[in-house]
Amino acid sequence: MKKAIFFLAVMFSVGMYSQNIEPTMEKVGDMVKATYFHENGEIAQTGYFLNEKLHGQWFMYNLEGKKIASGKYVDGKKSGKWFFWKDEILKEVDFVENRIVHVKNWNQSEIVSVDM
Repeated sequence: MKKAIFFLAVMFSVGMYSQNIEPTMEKVGDMVKATYFHENGEIAQTGYFLNEKLHGQWFMYNLEGKKIASGKYVDGKKSGKWFFWKDEILKEVDFVENRIVHVKNWNQSEIVSVDM
């Protein structure tokens, strides 16, 4: 009996980690909101499509659900300011027509203050 319970527990845990999670698509006005998932069930990416092209704000997350990137697509191309987080560094990248035109690195240890 103990072996049967152990076998079922192992099969259940393997099934939990090997499941393939399909993306969700939801119509929002003229656009389609897409949400993609990591194998562990956490959200990997979320954003919009317009006329079958990436369009609007997109967010990307790591396996633990922490945001690692955000930016905007216009007609399938990266545009404007994108932000990429890695450890203590925030990378600000400016795009024009899917091309990088400027990169700035910010360190969280730098103190930013605003006088009022």
